[in-house]
Amino acid sequence: MTESTSKRTQPPRLKREYDEKVRAKLQEEFSYKNVMEIPRITKITLNMGLGKAVGEPKIMVSAVEEMRAITGRTPVVTKAKKDIATFKLRKGHKIGCMVTLRRDAMWEFLERFVSVALPRVRDFRGVSEKAFDGRGNYSVGVKEQIIFPEVDYDKVDSIKGLNIAVVTTAKTDAEARSLLKHLGMPFRNMGPVAAQGEQA
Repeated sequence: MTESTSKRTQPPRLKREYDEKVRAKLQEEFSYKNVMEIPRITKITLNMGLGKAVGEPKIMVSAVEEMRAITGRTPVVTKAKKDIATFKLRKGHKIGCMVTLRRDAMWEFLERFVSVALPRVRDFRGVSEKAFDGRGNYSVGVKEQIIFPEVDYDKVDSIKGLNIAVVTTAKTDAEARSLLKHLGMPFRNMGPVAAQGEQA
C-alpha cells in the first residue's frame, strides 16, 4: 500500500480524536457502565431558508452552489408544502436547500466549522451553550455563508444565513454539551435562558 493510499483510508482527525480520547473522557465523566451508552454524533444537517427565492430564482441557484461548496454534497431543494398568501407563496415553490452529512463527511465538516469557519465570524465570542432541544441535539444559526472559506466571495450575490443541527445519541443536553465541548465546539457562557438555534 502506498503512503497516499494509507492517508486516504485513515479516518478524519476529529473522528480519531473522538475514538482515542473523547470516548474515555465521557465515560469517566458520566460513569457509563456500557460503552454503547457513550454519546456520539450521528449526523449533521445544514439548512438554508430562502424566502426571497420566490421572486428571485437566481438566489436559489447560487445557494445550491454555495451549499455544495461548503459540504461537498449536492443539496436537496426544499419546497413549500402549502399556499401562504401573506408571503405570496404557493405550494411547490422552491424555498430553500439542505444537506445531511454522515460518517466521514460529517466529521470533516465539523472540524472545519469549529476550527476555521466560526473564528471568521465578526466579533466572535463563542456559540450558545443553551441552544439544545432537550433531547441532546444542538442547533446553531450562521448569519453569513461567507464565513466558510470554500465560498467564493467574488461570486456571492447575496448574504445568506443557514442553520446547522448536530444530532447526537446523548440522552440529555448535559451529555451532548460535554461531547461537543470535547470535540472543540467553542461555547460561551450565557444566562439561564437562550433560544434554540442561537445565532453565532
